[in-house]
Amino acid sequence: MQRYFIKNEQLTNEVVEITGDDAAHITKVMRMQAGDEVICVNEDGKAVLVQLSQFDPSSVKGTVLNEMDNETELPIRVTVAQGLPKGDKLETIVQKGTELGAYAFAPFSASRSIVKWDEKKGAKKTERLQKIAKEAAEQAHRLFVPNVAKPVPLKVVAEALTHYDVCIVCDEEEAKQGEKANLKRAFAMLKPGLSLLVIVGPEGGLTREEVALLSAKGAVSCSIGPRIVRTETAAMYVLAALSYQFEL
Repeated sequence: MQRYFIKNEQLTNEVVEITGDDAAHITKVMRMQAGDEVICVNEDGKAVLVQLSQFDPSSVKGTVLNEMDNETELPIRVTVAQGLPKGDKLETIVQKGTELGAYAFAPFSASRSIVKWDEKKGAKKTERLQKIAKEAAEQAHRLFVPNVAKPVPLKVVAEALTHYDVCIVCDEEEAKQGEKANLKRAFAMLKPGLSLLVIVGPEGGLTREEVALLSAKGAVSCSIGPRIVRTETAAMYVLAALSYQFEL
């Protein structure tokens, strides 16, 4: 069943109004008619089953049938701090990370980032990434759309570490040296409702100086297994492992 995220003011106890691109999707793409049902989720994560009843050129209205209580959010609030990668890899990270339950994404520029963020085009890129997150959240039946922040320098990420309960750095050098325990220890410090920051470098990883900066601010440098994975895979590994530990 199709799911749409709406503003709080679009939902009352009895009626929902869907507007903008979502209304166009319902009428022009899905070709829905009166009597069809969709799920709508407001900004507070309230999900309701809606029966569509009225179609206008710019909006679709429906009647609330009942509230839904399915819990689909990862119990740990995970923010993925991702070093800017090449090509469209950031889009993949946002899409797949949203499907796996990420709470937010915080791209950053690192010493080995080949891609340089173009401020003139940055707003449109961030808007596109936010749209990708929304579509992935709808597909995954999430209750919230992860926020995708504007990229910042790594030092800004380092200063923000105090805002999270646990912070880890996915470090391939730790994997090469055979480290196996730090990720497990980090998970042991977590419980439902806490927040985790997962820091992943770009292609080529983080420099030793960057890892030292993050470690000095309280981040734990972790291996995520004996194999060296691509930058777009690292956060997915952590999210999947968290889901196994806390949801299955």
